[in-house]
Amino acid sequence: MKYLRIICMLLACALLGTACAKPPTAEMNNAIDAVARAENDADAVNYAANTLARARDAINRMQREAESKRYDAAKTYALEAIAAAEKALADGKTGAARARAEAEALVSGLGPVIAETEQGLRSASSAGLNLDFPALNREFDTAKANAGEAGTALSGNRYSEALEKGRNAQAGLNDINRRLSDAVMASSRKK
Repeated sequence: MKYLRIICMLLACALLGTACAKPPTAEMNNAIDAVARAENDADAVNYAANTLARARDAINRMQREAESKRYDAAKTYALEAIAAAEKALADGKTGAARARAEAEALVSGLGPVIAETEQGLRSASSAGLNLDFPALNREFDTAKANAGEAGTALSGNRYSEALEKGRNAQAGLNDINRRLSDAVMASSRKK
């Protein structure tokens, strides 16, 4: 009987301890704030989307665990969400810096290629090469427009757009220069 009374008291204490457990409100609020900061950071959204997704997933799991009154697990997920959100912010800054450097290099390299291509078009036209110059000039204008848009995007810190427009300009210029080169070689073979 004495053992039964002790066992009952231990069970009652355990039940009271579980019933009195409180959700890790501070950790959960910190996690929600950290993920919200990361979600509102353009660099984190653009350059650390996978890490940000892990942070959101940890928040969802944290909330499910808290609703199920598994507060230790909820706290663990809250801390995981905070760490993932902080990593998303850091990765976003790193990704933006890398994209900015790449975009700056690409955009600054377009000016000389544009000048070279323009000179090549003039020389090819003067030499009377067998090319569709109106079409080449339209493609050249498109490449120049893309280069201008890349510069504008770079100035506006829209590095992904600057890279896309810059790559389009570069591809167009490279294609024109390849065709000019092919026409020069074909012309020299005929002589």
